[in-house]
Amino acid sequence: MGEPQHRVRALYTASTITVYQAYGPEIGVPAAREGRFPSAWKRDRMTWIKPSFLWMMYRCGWGTKAGQETVLAVEITRGGFEWALQHSCLSHYVPGPHPDRDAWQRQVKRAPARVQWDPERDLHLRPLPHRSLQLGLSGEAARRYADEWIVSIDDVTPLVHEIHALVQGRDQDSATRLLPKERPYPSGDDLLAHIGG
Repeated sequence: MGEPQHRVRALYTASTITVYQAYGPEIGVPAAREGRFPSAWKRDRMTWIKPSFLWMMYRCGWGTKAGQETVLAVEITRGGFEWALQHSCLSHYVPGPHPDRDAWQRQVKRAPARVQWDPERDLHLRPLPHRSLQLGLSGEAARRYADEWIVSIDDVTPLVHEIHALVQGRDQDSATRLLPKERPYPSGDDLLAHIGG
């Protein structure tokens, strides 16, 4: 049985889920130290969280891209994550979940969260046939994320560099062993139905 086209895979516990973000050190370092985002982090901007470690590595180039040198593992409540999914819409028009383009546009204006399904990545950051969730938070969702949902913030940049060095050294087995243990997230049909899951 192959991997479904759309499924949330994540590192999670009974009460939390880990998502990844990458920032410049001026935001990433104090966020990890204090366990919350510093005042330089803007609550009025959309912030994208990713449950997939390897998709985050693709996005930040293993922590080498400017402004994305500090990779954070942000542990948030599952209740918050699920609230964001329930109050989200797709970031682009898809005929299935939306009756027409106008209905989608109305939903985009109202929804505090956006969903994109992007190709999952392998250790060499090549696209895989199945998709990985990106969740964009704005307005109420971004405020709740920053002020209510965060349980802990860890700077995982050293781990990122270690895994990347193993990949470059062609030690794929050791690199794989260090990856976060992501499993299918128990989302149920109703949680993802409106966003193409």
